[in-house]
Amino acid sequence: MKRPERLNDNDPGGRISLMHLLSERLKSTPENIRTSVTTVVSSLCAGLAAVAFLLLTNLLFTKTFVALTALPKITFVVGSFFLIVISSLIVGLVLKFNPDAAGSGIPQIKTAYWKELGHMRWQPVVTKFFGGIISLGCGASLGREGPTVYLCSGVTSLFSGLFGYPKRARRSSLVIGAASGLAAAFNTPLAAITFILEEIIGDLNCRFMGSVVIASVTGAIVVHASIGRQPAFTLPGISGASWHHYLLVPIVAMVATGAGIMFEQGALRLRGYHKNRRTAPVWLLPLFGGLLTWCIGVGAYLATGKIGVFGLGYHDLSMALTHGIEWKIAGLLLLAKVAATIFSYGFGGLGGIFSPTLFIGGMAGFFIAGLFDIWMPLTTADHMVLATVGMCSCLGAVIRAPLTSMLIVFEMTHEFTVVPGLMIGVVLSQAIVRRFGSHNFYDRLLMQDGHELVKIKPPRDLLSWQNLQVGQLVSSRAVIIDMLDKEKAAGALASSPYRCFPVLEQGTLAGIVSRERLTEFLRNGTVPVMDKPVTCHPRQTIREVCDKFIESPSGVMAVIDPHTGRFIGIITLHDLLRAQAAALD
Repeated sequence: MKRPERLNDNDPGGRISLMHLLSERLKSTPENIRTSVTTVVSSLCAGLAAVAFLLLTNLLFTKTFVALTALPKITFVVGSFFLIVISSLIVGLVLKFNPDAAGSGIPQIKTAYWKELGHMRWQPVVTKFFGGIISLGCGASLGREGPTVYLCSGVTSLFSGLFGYPKRARRSSLVIGAASGLAAAFNTPLAAITFILEEIIGDLNCRFMGSVVIASVTGAIVVHASIGRQPAFTLPGISGASWHHYLLVPIVAMVATGAGIMFEQGALRLRGYHKNRRTAPVWLLPLFGGLLTWCIGVGAYLATGKIGVFGLGYHDLSMALTHGIEWKIAGLLLLAKVAATIFSYGFGGLGGIFSPTLFIGGMAGFFIAGLFDIWMPLTTADHMVLATVGMCSCLGAVIRAPLTSMLIVFEMTHEFTVVPGLMIGVVLSQAIVRRFGSHNFYDRLLMQDGHELVKIKPPRDLLSWQNLQVGQLVSSRAVIIDMLDKEKAAGALASSPYRCFPVLEQGTLAGIVSRERLTEFLRNGTVPVMDKPVTCHPRQTIREVCDKFIESPSGVMAVIDPHTGRFIGIITLHDLLRAQAAALD
């Protein structure tokens, strides 16, 4: 059996490390026992990390914004301003050194799963933990759940490395951490399972199903034992709902979905604008988002006395679900939260979207329920049911994971009363958002950054894999450069992370230029030296073209139509490695 990669093979004192001993002992145990042990231990570590992140974020927000509400309003205005400014500057500076820690973390997890085969670096994980606490605890209008999932995935990926698992075999560890983290964030193990299968893996029949289930249950047990049944926000039992609320479910679903689409479109456009034009240093952008969030949040606080625009919004959402809220206030908070979240995310803040979308959807439900309560006999339970429908619809509109959206709300209520409304709401939500494209928010972020997640699912045996045709692995969305066009070259460097680019001259492939040479070309105008392209045909098999990678100085092979000579796309050594690892995993 091939020995795994070791973290520390040689101890300075001649002693074998404890972690290495544990790794070797696990390797000698039967595979099913080894998998179960590593799954449970990894899930426990991920669950504890999620609980620590949750408690510290809530503690900081309580000591800052919640405490300021007990003081005069002028003190709240001044104090909140300094909190936002200082925290935004800190977040911007830490993201300057670890930009992968920005945003929610879900797109980065998908990239790690599909491109890095489960391997995650430790620096962005640490940055996400401390930066997320500062960002969310000091008022950024973003969510905790996405960073929690990223943090826990990083913990389990790194943990598996300590036990000797090579970098190319950590997909199982990554999804274990993600499932445990999301289950701990909401105490919703079923929703965690469906989210991993729907969003990260994209396959409900995944071979990691058993590990994901164990991890989800373990994460839920950890948070339940540490914090309680409802770690996110208080949602009391629902009883006494009338049939009248079904008349308003479609309206709530449409309003909540519209709000979700408004956030998605606004955040993506703002993020893309600053990404393409470089209007300010990247580390300074979170400050602009923080200042705009402060203006909106302070205005909403002075008008309503609510601080839901700042932070997660769970404090005000819990109060509304427990004691109700006036429809005018709900409508104002709805609009304010949408705008603040657009600015916080669009300017490159650190945080996720689960919490804001749940808050926005909940306020949409309370707004419609209160507005129509003037003409319809609605009970308090009806208001709560419509709020849950709004949560489900808004979240589903953004992440495009209908089962997850429905199960999160249901598992937090444990009330079958809400199920029919949730089902109607999520169906209408998905029907509406399909008209705005087939990609969800996370995939559009990846596309905006120049990533293309080619989800390779090759045959399960090596021989069949070697006989796969190159055309099934080719990346058809290669970023192409016109060597004489500086503007296009600059745009390609700014919008994509690739280290080399195909160069076309009059539609013909002229060569491959590296990122360094292209940067030098933009700096001094010197025509870059190009590597001679190594080509293949789409119908050639992997066995036939493997040796050609040795001939390519850039490690990239161009796929050319054998009849017309037309450039089709490229295939990299990384594509080949991912396909092989997936076949043998």
